[in-house]
Amino acid sequence: MPLDVLVTGRIATFAGEHGFGWVEAVGIRGGRIAFAGSAIELETRADPHTVRIEMEPGEIALPGLTDAHLHLVDAAIAAEHVELTDAATLDEGLESIRAAAASIPAGRWVEGHGWDQRRWGRWPTADELERVIPGRAAAFWSFDHHAVWASPAALARAGIDARTPDPEGGIIRRRTDGAPEGVLLENACPLVVALLPEPEPAELRRLIGALGRRLLALGVTGVHDPGNVSPDGQLTAFDAYAAMADAGDLPVRVHASLRSEGLALAAERGLRSGAVVGADPHGLARVGWLKLFADGTLGSQTAALLEPRAGSDDRGLFRMPPEVLCDLAARAAEAGIASQVHAIGDHAARASIDALAPTISRVGLMPRLEHVQLLHPDDLARLEPLGIAASVQPVHLREDAATARRDWGGRAETWGYAWRSIVESGAVLAFGTDAPVEPIDPWPGIAMAVLRRDPGWGSDAAPFGPHEALTLEQALRAATVGPATTAREPDRGRLVPGARADLIVLPPAPDEPAGAADATGGSAFAHVQPRVVVLGGEVVLER
Repeated sequence: MPLDVLVTGRIATFAGEHGFGWVEAVGIRGGRIAFAGSAIELETRADPHTVRIEMEPGEIALPGLTDAHLHLVDAAIAAEHVELTDAATLDEGLESIRAAAASIPAGRWVEGHGWDQRRWGRWPTADELERVIPGRAAAFWSFDHHAVWASPAALARAGIDARTPDPEGGIIRRRTDGAPEGVLLENACPLVVALLPEPEPAELRRLIGALGRRLLALGVTGVHDPGNVSPDGQLTAFDAYAAMADAGDLPVRVHASLRSEGLALAAERGLRSGAVVGADPHGLARVGWLKLFADGTLGSQTAALLEPRAGSDDRGLFRMPPEVLCDLAARAAEAGIASQVHAIGDHAARASIDALAPTISRVGLMPRLEHVQLLHPDDLARLEPLGIAASVQPVHLREDAATARRDWGGRAETWGYAWRSIVESGAVLAFGTDAPVEPIDPWPGIAMAVLRRDPGWGSDAAPFGPHEALTLEQALRAATVGPATTAREPDRGRLVPGARADLIVLPPAPDEPAGAADATGGSAFAHVQPRVVVLGGEVVLER
């Protein structure tokens, strides 16, 4: 049988455990790689109906990327809300909110995302929102989605006042008289977030489709969605993914995780990790993991630490006590669902590994730690023997470096963001963006993994822990092979015979001044737009 598609040029297959595995051509048939080898050999297997992708000099082809940690539903919804990421000051943020609210009908919530108290110099307040949008119910996620800035009307609707106790694992920031100041941290966020209206099913599918097409344009052909914070545990998102996959409208492959609120319903519906969601024969939508939260974040000073933050006696907090983590992970494993645990601090990582360890042999997908920003060497050594993957988002280091050095002292660069140590230990490393916390573009994170510094730090800034820098090959494997391994998908992440034909063609790297990049060429990957994207053997984008 002739080939459906023939790709010729310089192709990185990632065959084997190391190296790019370069070949001259791959042939695609029936949505999978049929052959990988020499261009002359594969030319004999083509016919006039074969679609030909002939790469230009300097171009390279890779497996399609998989973002191992992208909140697809949240990012899709956030794309149409007030964006505060670029607001350098609180006043700029308030002006953006005032201007956006003017076009939002009265009675509807004003929602947004992206504020950062570190950038603004202090926490914002409800009274400041009242000045620019008086009487409006409003809620704005912080940049890391671990804090909510709420208006007086929103606090009132949630019944939050001076008498409201802090929920376990959460904090209501207060004025000196005990009244709420306007910011909710960690497990206090749902007090307001549970009131936010969710999109109608058709609207949700439209938003997912729009964001999925943007992802394809960046070379992302698969996503692990760690869930959103809907009160029903994100089973509405499962239904949306299933409907889109069945209708042929799901642009990318998705592993959809659920939150603890939806665990009982997921078990009742027989949703097991790795299973196809819906009736789609191509299996574009699958069940992912149970997403649990051990601690908070570095930026909110709520990461759970073995030793206090520098200059204080504060060790952060556990959003879920270790015994609750253990119980939920065990209950999920009993239902055939693997767990992934948000763990920023080293104490949270240790407790999470303890919770995941007993579940390893009982679930189909790899249990995983999410973020893993500070990891004690004793615990790093446990990952590979136990079979626990490390899911990290290198782009976070762009904003985190200064705060990590300040709060974690010498530990920051010794144990922090230890990507090379993870790879060299033999543990699985998988890259993501954490969008909408960060932009959906995966390429700046890949560059950060190689360079360990960002142009925004200034030309004289030193790399952060340069001993933990990855080679370009290691970084690209973490964006392709790593996610496929965590999802137990041996037929993804590589361009070898039998693999699903998800492939991207990258244009030549732009010319750079001497010394602009290290020998790996990492900075050339900070701004990439694929020229061709192939998903399941079909050319879905060609510039």
